[in-house]
Amino acid sequence: MASVHPAPDFDAEEDAKVLRKAMKGFGTDEDAITEILCHRSNDQRQEIETMFKQAYGKDLIDELKSELGGNYEKAILAMMQTPAVYDATCLRKAMKGAGTDESTLIEIMCTRKNDELTAIKEAYNAEFERDLEEDLVSETSGHFERLLVSMCQANRDETYEVDDEAAESDAQELFDAGEGKWGTDESTFNMILALRNFNQLRAIFREYEKIAGKDILESIKGEVGGSLEDGYLTIAGIALDTPAYFAALLNRSMSGAGTADDDLIRGVVSRCEIDMEYIKAKYEEMYEKPLADAIADDCGGDYKKCLIALVG
Repeated sequence: MASVHPAPDFDAEEDAKVLRKAMKGFGTDEDAITEILCHRSNDQRQEIETMFKQAYGKDLIDELKSELGGNYEKAILAMMQTPAVYDATCLRKAMKGAGTDESTLIEIMCTRKNDELTAIKEAYNAEFERDLEEDLVSETSGHFERLLVSMCQANRDETYEVDDEAAESDAQELFDAGEGKWGTDESTFNMILALRNFNQLRAIFREYEKIAGKDILESIKGEVGGSLEDGYLTIAGIALDTPAYFAALLNRSMSGAGTADDDLIRGVVSRCEIDMEYIKAKYEEMYEKPLADAIADDCGGDYKKCLIALVG
C-alpha cells in the first residue's frame, strides 16, 4: 500500500500557478512547494512540470534548483524525476568517478522488478548515452559482477506458482554448493537467486532449512563475503519480507553519527507510491518507534517536513 496517492480533482495548471507564486519575488514559500509536490503522484508531477513550461516559458526543475538548497532540494528533485530516471541517475552516481558505491548498485539492481529494470536500462541509455550492463561490468568484478549482470537481464520468473519438488531439488543444490562442500560454488547460488520467483524462493528456503539445520541467511553469511554476500542477502531478504528489508535500510540510513541522506531519500521516494504503508508498520514493529518520529529526530526543517509528508 502506497503512502502517496494521485490527488483527486487534480489541476496541473492550478498547481503550476501555486508553484510559480511560491518561487516568485523575494524569498521562497517552501511549505507551498511541499504541500503540492508531496501530495501528487509521480505522473501528476510530470504533468505539472510540462504545464509550468507551457504557462511560464520556464523550466520547473531549473526554478526549483535556483530556489532550494541542501537535502530538501535533493529530495524534491528526486521526486520530480520518473522512477526509472531517478534509479538510473542513482546508479550512474554510484559508478562515476573514483570508487564505486556497491550498496546502491545492490539496492537498485537486486530489488526492482523486471519491467522496472528494463525501464531503468532504457533511461540510463537515454540520459547518459551509456550502456548500464557495460558500466556494471567495468565497475565490478568476479561473482558480484556476474550477479549484477544476471539482474540486468530482467528475466526473473515473476509468476506466483510454487513447485514443491523443484524447491526440494534447488534446496539440495544450494546445500551441495555451500554447506555441503569445502568452498562455495557461487554460480549455483547465483542461478537460483537470480531466476526463481519469490514464492518459489521462500519454498526453497524452507526446504533448505530442513536439510541444513540453519536458515539461508546464516548460510549465505558463512559462505560468501563482501558485496556478493550483501547482494545475496538482499535478494533473499526481499523474497522473505520486502517491507522488513526496506525498514532495515531506512533504519541504517539514520543510525550512528550523521545521516546517509542519499539512502534515506531514495528509500522514501522510491517506495512511497508502492508499499510505504507496509514498510511503516514493519518499521514500528522492528524498532518500536514510528518511522515519522525517527525521521523527525534525524532531519530538520523543510527536508524533514518533505520526508514526513511522503511517508504519510
